[in-house]
Amino acid sequence: MSNDWQADYDTLLAAWQAHSSPKEVERWEGALRALVQASQFSTQHLLLDPTQLSILTAMLDQADYSPETALADAMSGVIDEDDFMAALRQWRNRHQIWLIWQEVLQHPSLEDRLEAITRIADLAITCATEFATAQLVKRFGEPAACPFSRQPQRLVVLGMGKLGARELNLSSDIDLIFSYPTEGETDGKRSLTHGEFFTRVGRKIIQYLDQRTVDGFVHRVDMRLRPNGQSGPLALNFRATETYYQEQGRDWERYALIKARAITSVNVAEEGLIPKFKAFVFRRYVDYQVLDALREMKQRIAAENRRLQRQANIKLGSGGIREVEFIVQAVQLIQGGQSHGLQNPNIFAAMDTIMAEQLLPEAVCMELLDSYRALRRMEHLIQAQEDRQTQELPTDDRWRTRLAHVMGFDDWATLLAWTADVRGVVSRHFDAFIAPPDEMSEAKHPWEPFWRDIANADWALDFGAEGSAIAAAIQEIRDEAEKYSLSEIAWDRLDRFMPLLLNELARLQRPVDAITRLTPVIQGVLRRSAYLIMLVENPQAIRELVKLVMLSPWVADQFVDKAYLLDELTDPDELYRLPSRRALGDDLKQRLLRLPDDDLEQQMEQLRHFRHSRVLRAAACELTGNLPLMKISDYLTYTAEEVLQQVQWLAWDQMTDKYGVPSRDDGQLCDPDFVILAYGKMGGLELSYESDLDLVFVHNGAPQGQTNGIKPVDNNVFFMRLGQRIVHLLTTQTPSGILYEVDMRLRPSGNSGMLVCSLAAFRKYQENEAWTWEHQALVRARVVAGCPRLKAAVEQVRADIIRRQRDPAQLWQEVTAMRDKMRTNLGTSAAKQTEQFNIKQDPGGVVDIEFLVQFLLLRYAADNDDLVLWSDNMRLLETLSRCNHITDEERTALSKAYLKWRQEVHRQALQNGDGKLHGADQLAAFDDIIQTVQTHWLKLVRAN
Repeated sequence: MSNDWQADYDTLLAAWQAHSSPKEVERWEGALRALVQASQFSTQHLLLDPTQLSILTAMLDQADYSPETALADAMSGVIDEDDFMAALRQWRNRHQIWLIWQEVLQHPSLEDRLEAITRIADLAITCATEFATAQLVKRFGEPAACPFSRQPQRLVVLGMGKLGARELNLSSDIDLIFSYPTEGETDGKRSLTHGEFFTRVGRKIIQYLDQRTVDGFVHRVDMRLRPNGQSGPLALNFRATETYYQEQGRDWERYALIKARAITSVNVAEEGLIPKFKAFVFRRYVDYQVLDALREMKQRIAAENRRLQRQANIKLGSGGIREVEFIVQAVQLIQGGQSHGLQNPNIFAAMDTIMAEQLLPEAVCMELLDSYRALRRMEHLIQAQEDRQTQELPTDDRWRTRLAHVMGFDDWATLLAWTADVRGVVSRHFDAFIAPPDEMSEAKHPWEPFWRDIANADWALDFGAEGSAIAAAIQEIRDEAEKYSLSEIAWDRLDRFMPLLLNELARLQRPVDAITRLTPVIQGVLRRSAYLIMLVENPQAIRELVKLVMLSPWVADQFVDKAYLLDELTDPDELYRLPSRRALGDDLKQRLLRLPDDDLEQQMEQLRHFRHSRVLRAAACELTGNLPLMKISDYLTYTAEEVLQQVQWLAWDQMTDKYGVPSRDDGQLCDPDFVILAYGKMGGLELSYESDLDLVFVHNGAPQGQTNGIKPVDNNVFFMRLGQRIVHLLTTQTPSGILYEVDMRLRPSGNSGMLVCSLAAFRKYQENEAWTWEHQALVRARVVAGCPRLKAAVEQVRADIIRRQRDPAQLWQEVTAMRDKMRTNLGTSAAKQTEQFNIKQDPGGVVDIEFLVQFLLLRYAADNDDLVLWSDNMRLLETLSRCNHITDEERTALSKAYLKWRQEVHRQALQNGDGKLHGADQLAAFDDIIQTVQTHWLKLVRAN
C-alpha cells in the first residue's frame, strides 16, 4: 500500500489531538484518514487551519445543518467588494471540504449528496447576484417595475446542465444564462437601460464567482449556452429570449434546455420565461421526428470517442456518464410533451417516470442507474483529489493507488476491471438505443479466401494484368499487421475489413492505383482498429474512401495523417452536401460545448477535427463536381472564420482567467474590444485547401489601463499575450495536426511591429507610414472575428484609407514597381518561360488581376463609396463595372480569367501540384487566359 499521504495525516491528527477531546478524535480518526488519502485539496486547506476539523465534523454530524446560516454569518462583516469575494471563497472552501468528506464517507445517499453540492452553488450564485445588484443600484438606481412581481426588476439567473438538474459535480463548472423581464431604464441620476444594467450585473456575478484570488475561486462560469453563444448579449429580456428560441432554436438547444432552472427571481421566471422554454423543448405530440437528430447526435458521440480515444474518460468515453444521460434525455425529448414527469430535469426523477410509464424495460433502467451511481461516485473522487473538474482516470501511480483504496478495492487493476464491467453495461444499452433502422448482415464474404490465403488466390481472374501488383500490396498490408503484433480483436476487424475492400477494388479499371494510395491509410489505422470496425459496419464508407483516394492524392494523404476523417465517409448525403453557415457554426459550438471548459488539449483537438473534416467535405464536393468553385471557397472561408471566432474566445477565457479583464478609456471592462482582421485569400473569401491565414490583431483597450485580476498586467501586455495565445492555438502541432499556418507580416511595421496594435496606432500607421502596397492589401482586408463595435471602427479606417485622394500617375508607378519586383523575385526565370508558368506570379497570372483591381479601387474609391463595400475580387470587378470604371466586356474577361486560374489552383492543390503549369500542353491549354490578362493589363496601363 502506498502511504505517500501518511505524513500529512500524522500532522493533522497531532494538531487535532492538541485542541480536541480524545473521544472526538478517536471517533473521526478513520474518516480523517480516508479524507486525507482521497483529497489533496482538503488536506492542504486543513493543514493551514487544523481547527476547521472540529467545525467540519460538527457540520457532518448535523442532519439539518444549514449552509445558509453559515453564509449569512460569513457575510456579516463584509464592507466592500474585496471583503465579499474573500468571504464567499472562504465559505465555499470550507463547504467544499464538507462535500468531499460526505463523498468519501458515502453519506448521505448519492442523490442527497448531489442535491447538497447544487445547494451550495445555488447559494453562492444567489449571494453574488444580490451583492452585485445592490452595488449597481447604489450607482444607477432601481430598474423599472417587473410586470409579474410589481417590484423593481431583478436579473433571472438560469442554471443549465447538471446545475439546473440539481445533480452538480463536486468540482464542476456552472452553465448559466442571464435574462430579465422587460426593457426599461433605472431611476438613478445616472440611469442605464435595463440591457446595460443587467449586463453589468451579469459581469459582476461572473467576476465574484469565477475570478481567482488568494482564496481561490467559487465556480468557473460557462456562459456558452446563452442565445447566440459567446457572440450573443450577456443578458437578454424575456421577449428577446423567447423570440430567439422560436426563430433560431436548434435541436441541440432543446436538448440543453431540458435542464434549465431558475436560481434567482424564481417566481418571476416560472411565470414569464420557463413556460416558454417548455413549449420549445417539449412537443404536444410524441416527437418521433427528433429520432433522426438523436441518431445523428449518437453517431457524433461514437465518432468523438474514436477520434479522441477517450478510454480513460469516465464521462465522455464509451460507456461513460454521458451515454446514460443521453438515453434519459432522449426519452424526455421524445415523450416529454405527453408526460409531465419527464419534464423534471433531474435524471433520477426522470428515470422513475420512465420506469413507471414503462418507456424502457425496468431491468435496463436499473442497470443504467446502478452504473450511473457507480460512475458518478468515481467521478467525484477523481475530482476530490485536487478540486479540479476532470473525469480522466489518473495516470499517476500514487493517485491510482489512493483512488482504488478509497473506492474499496485492493489495487488499481481490480478497480480498472470493475470500471470496465460497469462501462460495458452502459455501452451495451447505449449501442442498442435508437439503433440504426437497417443493420448490416455479417454473412461470409466471397473475397475472404483472397485475404486469408494470398499466395494461392487467383488474382489474375479478377484483376487481370494488375493481379500480381494487387496481391503484393495486400501482402504488404498483412506483413505490416503482423509486425505490429495486433490484438485478437484488431485482427478480427482487419479480417472482416479486407474482403470488403477487395470487393470495391474489383469494381475499378485501375485498382492498382487505388491500393497504392490506400495501403498507407490502412497501415495508419491498424492500431486504431475502431476505424476498421466502423468501415465494416458502413460498407458504403469503404466505397467512398476508394472513390476519393482515386480522385485525389491530397485526400489520400489526409486519411493517412488524420484517420479520424474516415468518420466523415459514413454518411454520403452529408459528405457531398455542404451545410449552411449557421449549421457550420452550430456544429463547432456543439463539439466544444461537449468538452470541459478548462480542457484546452481536447478543445485544440476538437478544433482541428472540425477544420480538417470540413475541408475534406469541401474537397469531396469539388472533386465530384457537386458544387462550383465559388461555393467551395466561401465554405472554406466560413470554416476558418468559425474556427477563428472560437479560438479568439478560448484565448480570451484563458487570458482573463489568468490576468483579469482589461478596461476601456471610459473605465468599462473590455468586451472584448479586440478583433481579428484577415487579409489576402481569407479577407477576399478565396481560401483554398492549404491556404495560410494573413492576420492582423487590433484592440481598443485603454493605453494606460490594466486588467482587474489577481495578477494584473498593463492592457498592452494583456493584448499582446492574447495575440500570442491565438497564434499558439492556431499553429501548435498536436496529434491531429495544426489548425492553420498564420502569417502576421501585414501588421503595422511588419515583423518589427507589435503583434497586436491599438485602433489608434492602426489608424495612425495607415494614414502616415504605410506603403502603397499596404493600402493595396487593405482592399482585401475584412474583420472576421471579435467585437462588433470595434469591427465597425476598424472597417471605417479601412474605408477611409481606400477612399483617400491619390495622384493617379504616382499610384500607377508605385503599383507597377511592386508588381515588377514580385515578377522578378517570385516569377519564372526567363530561361524557363517556354516550358513553365507560375500561376500566381508570372505575367498574365493571378496577381496581375489582383493588382489591377487594387489599383482601380485606390484610383477611384474617393469618388464612389460602393467601391469599399467588398473585399473579394469578383464583387469588386462587378462594382467597378457598375460604376463605369471598367467596361462590362473587361469585367467579363477578367472575371472569367480569374475563375479559371482559381480553379486550376484548387485542382493542383487536390493533386499535390506545385502551382505551376508544366510543358507545352498545359501552357497551350491556358494560353488564351494568359493573353487575355496581359492584354487588359497593358490596356489599363495606357488608360490610367
